[in-house]
Amino acid sequence: MMTISKEELKRKLDRGEPVALLEALAEESYRRAHLPGALRVDLNEPADQWTKRLVPDKNREVVTYCMNSL
Repeated sequence: MMTISKEELKRKLDRGEPVALLEALAEESYRRAHLPGALRVDLNEPADQWTKRLVPDKNREVVTYCMNSL
């Protein structure tokens, strides 16, 4: 696992790189404002389960973030 900056994520998205965005936000926060194309993860579900379900392509880079990282 590694950390990337908001600016690097924006560059990846602008270049059209295959990035899966997973948001660890409360449902209300997700409905109110989330990044386009991002999927909300249920933090009550084990990470390996939602990762397999939401990102079946194992070659795709996965970026997860939460309210504190925005």
